[in-house]
Amino acid sequence: MDTANRCPVIHFDHNSQEHSADPVGSYRKIRENGGIGWTEAHGGYWVLSDYESVFEAARDDGVFSSARTDDGGEGLSVVIPKTPMHFHIPIELDPPEFRKYRKIVNPITAPAAVERMKKLVDRHIDGFIDSVIEDGECDLTSVISVPSIVTVDWLGLDLADWKRYSHAHHQALAGIPGSEDYKYAMEVEFPELSERMRETISARRENPTDDIISYLVQQEVDDRKVSDFEAFGMVELLLAGGVGTTASLVSQSLVWLARHTDVRQRLIEDPSLMDHAVEEFLRYFSPTQALARTVSEDTEFRGCPMKKGDRVLLAWSSANRDENLFENPDDIDIERWPNRHTAFGIGVHRCAGSHLGRYMSKTLITQVLARMPDYTVEFDALQAYPHQGTNMGWQRIPAKYTPGKKILTDYELY
Repeated sequence: MDTANRCPVIHFDHNSQEHSADPVGSYRKIRENGGIGWTEAHGGYWVLSDYESVFEAARDDGVFSSARTDDGGEGLSVVIPKTPMHFHIPIELDPPEFRKYRKIVNPITAPAAVERMKKLVDRHIDGFIDSVIEDGECDLTSVISVPSIVTVDWLGLDLADWKRYSHAHHQALAGIPGSEDYKYAMEVEFPELSERMRETISARRENPTDDIISYLVQQEVDDRKVSDFEAFGMVELLLAGGVGTTASLVSQSLVWLARHTDVRQRLIEDPSLMDHAVEEFLRYFSPTQALARTVSEDTEFRGCPMKKGDRVLLAWSSANRDENLFENPDDIDIERWPNRHTAFGIGVHRCAGSHLGRYMSKTLITQVLARMPDYTVEFDALQAYPHQGTNMGWQRIPAKYTPGKKILTDYELY
């Protein structure tokens, strides 16, 4: 990659252990030096770190494309480096094609649809907390896994496979390429699970039931039925979004609340504060740290010459810490309002699952505080995601609490 006239060239790699050790400080350095930089890591890419730059680029799909191309190699277009995953619809499409498929997804993720899902979500949350509540100690991530099983259940996939879906997608975005876990996910789990998904899609086309896959295969694009390939791409995206981001947010929020018991007590005593608290957790923790675009034509962006094919990282998490927009951005204020965070993205590609993510996050945190109000965390034994460039969070949270009673008598834990 020709680095002539890049402005400025920075030392940065959001996939490195150096970055994972201090993501906030890593992005702050870029913001303090103009907000935009070119790094030579992974073949070279631009980093946009300040709120205005991220906001502008995210809304310009004509220049900053989400489409899957060969630029930067093969694989999922919205991460750097690209990861070997199936085509995701509609996140890897630009308008106008994007809108055809987003129109299909919107009704199943809208507030009214989430309202209909609340009983399903609440039951899984009660069941997962029931599984540990009598013990007085657990790894809290066993409870925080609820969004994974909810997503698999909602889609209509086999509930017995929910842990495998969760593990595979977690490794794809938060695992370390080349590690044994990563290779197992890519070489064994994804191929096997993909085949099961294709079998389910085919079966639902012949015999639809009351699930999301059945809905998807009955929809139309350009006056024809959605193909199995298109249905698979939408299911894959819904899975990827459902099994990772909400768990990431809740894991970080519960650990923070264990350190700040005064704020935890306020939320226990006044649950009405939870709505704004969740928005602040979204801003502060930004479970999806950044996503990528590809420059579609030679352009100059905020004084920097960008070439067709250049890869660009839009750092949502850094925009959410921009001192020019947020007062005391490195502090959590559970009453911060308004809160113009970018945690769900910006523009037409803004996360379709934001309403469901909010409900699951709010309910999970609320129920943990209600049923384990005195939980403590063994901070020295916390285990973070090994790679925090895309998703951040904790994958092991040892906790103790006063034992409680089960709520459900007919819940089967898969």
